[in-house]
Amino acid sequence: MIQSMTGYGKTTVTYKEKKINVEIKSLNSKALDLSTRIAPLYREKEMEMRQMIAQAVVRGKVDLNVWIEKEAGADATPINAALVENYYHQIQDIASKTGIPVPQDWFYTLVRMPDVLTKTEVEVLSDEEWAVAKGAVEDAINKLVDFRKQEGAALQKKFSEKIDNIAGLLASIEPFEKMRVEKIRSRIIEGLKSIPEADYDKNRLEQELIYYIEKLDISEEKQRLANHLKYFRETMDEPAGQGKKLGFIAQEMGREINTTGSKSNLAEMQNIVVKMKDELEQIKEQVLNAL
Repeated sequence: MIQSMTGYGKTTVTYKEKKINVEIKSLNSKALDLSTRIAPLYREKEMEMRQMIAQAVVRGKVDLNVWIEKEAGADATPINAALVENYYHQIQDIASKTGIPVPQDWFYTLVRMPDVLTKTEVEVLSDEEWAVAKGAVEDAINKLVDFRKQEGAALQKKFSEKIDNIAGLLASIEPFEKMRVEKIRSRIIEGLKSIPEADYDKNRLEQELIYYIEKLDISEEKQRLANHLKYFRETMDEPAGQGKKLGFIAQEMGREINTTGSKSNLAEMQNIVVKMKDELEQIKEQVLNAL
């Protein structure tokens, strides 16, 4: 079944005082084009996340965004109380020795001293937290794939409608083929009759007519186009990942339709060819989004 390359998945999980958010978006692309924005704590796992996405997504322009939200106050910078006390005693000692008056606003002075508000601890990613974050990534990927399958089903339905339309238009050409042969024959004969002095060999004329009509015959083009339509349907039912193949089949369908148009010297047939081209063009536009 067809999968679309357009998809979206988002998952939010909680770990202690954190909310871990994972968002994945994808659009169509000829190959896998993965861009990431990952919270610093999880950057060491970027390659693992890329491999997880590559296995599930295969192809497309993909954006991965992983960020952390912390509860209010959880990330507040702590005050180094021991250092504040040390600065306080130093300032009092210097003031008593030099006669310089002590500050009127002690807190304003002390919190501006070096390293009082400096956050020195380094956050380390634990195995437990990574297991939670990895689960969120996996869930977001699964949601993205489900989204792509839904979009793919809609694509497949549209493709089937367009293929049916082309098949119907192809069948509608047949009555005009017989009419065209008679029109060609009568037009040439009437043209010869309009020249009284013209003398021609009827047998030779029949041979030339047969040759001319054979050059305009579209039986092979019709048969090849019918085969391509059948092959397109069969390919849609194959496992996901046949987007490029469907694009190649659509190109071959276009060749047969164009050849049929160039051989159609009857207005009614050319109108049908134009309609087939319109249906095929809609397939070509949408097949670019098929995985």
